[in-house]
Amino acid sequence: MNEQSNNEQTQLGQYPDCRLSIAPMLDWTDRHCRYFHRLISERTQLYTEMVTTGAIIHGKGDYLAYNEEEHPLVLQLGGSNPAELAQCAKLAAERGYDEINLNVGCPSDRVQNGRFGACLMGEADLVAQCVSAMREVVDIPVSVKTRIGIDDQDSYEFLTDFIRIVSEKGGCEDFTIHARKAWLSGLSPKENREIPPLDYPRVYQLKQDFPHLTMGINGGVKTMAEIEAHLQHMDGVMVGREAYQNPYLLAEVDQRLYGLDKPVKKRREIVEAMFPYIERELAKGTYLNHISRHMLGLFQNMPGARQWRRHISENAHKPGSGIEVLEQAMAKIPAHLDV
Repeated sequence: MNEQSNNEQTQLGQYPDCRLSIAPMLDWTDRHCRYFHRLISERTQLYTEMVTTGAIIHGKGDYLAYNEEEHPLVLQLGGSNPAELAQCAKLAAERGYDEINLNVGCPSDRVQNGRFGACLMGEADLVAQCVSAMREVVDIPVSVKTRIGIDDQDSYEFLTDFIRIVSEKGGCEDFTIHARKAWLSGLSPKENREIPPLDYPRVYQLKQDFPHLTMGINGGVKTMAEIEAHLQHMDGVMVGREAYQNPYLLAEVDQRLYGLDKPVKKRREIVEAMFPYIERELAKGTYLNHISRHMLGLFQNMPGARQWRRHISENAHKPGSGIEVLEQAMAKIPAHLDV
């Protein structure tokens, strides 16, 4: 980051730079989704989907690809082998990522079978080794995203022990806490995002007990008012499903959280700003629906929103589909609305 950028960021007000981020969401936060979100907010920190170390090391595709416009961008890694995580972190740093995040929160069976995700909460020393190994080979920050507990290991003492070990032995200075515990058996990943109760006060207490660490909160956040309320207690807030299903939530972030003096973009402006990107991607062979699916929620709760979604869903997958599908869908929104 250049000196000018640093100077700009020191003038942004009471919140630190990580004050809002969009959660890593499998099958959702791909590079097309992130480009779209970046058009809505300049400052919000974006995360990749979780990428396993095995995919990066042994996979045939380029699992580290992204658009330069996506910065600030965090790569979330899934894995538990310190040497492999270090190898992937080094590759990511060389590719220009701004931060590496270790997944210690995903409860799916597939992740458990690979010995990573939420089950790693029970192996704090191993997590510390993983973080330490990555920090040794990169100059960018290495953070951890975790839960408040797993199964019956859900006491506050268990949580504080985990944070203490990973921060002191691993050198981790930045944690994002999903304010629910995870059930490693008996609940699906979807159920694990909804059934275990949220416990925001426990996460607030954690920040009070570890004031020297940077801490963000995640789970159930749906409005700007809720984001601002959490920021009275925490360094940052991570928004998940709501940012995907109602992306216009991000429209006022730059102004309200980061103090940027610029007009709030209209929804129609955002759609039209996507056209050059979509045309570039179509020319490379990308299918329109791979991009447009991330835009379905843009007009949520607006007149014509259902027709917008339906037109795109019914037409974007067809061979040869281009931006005319989005133009036709936008025509379903009443013209008199200044949106």
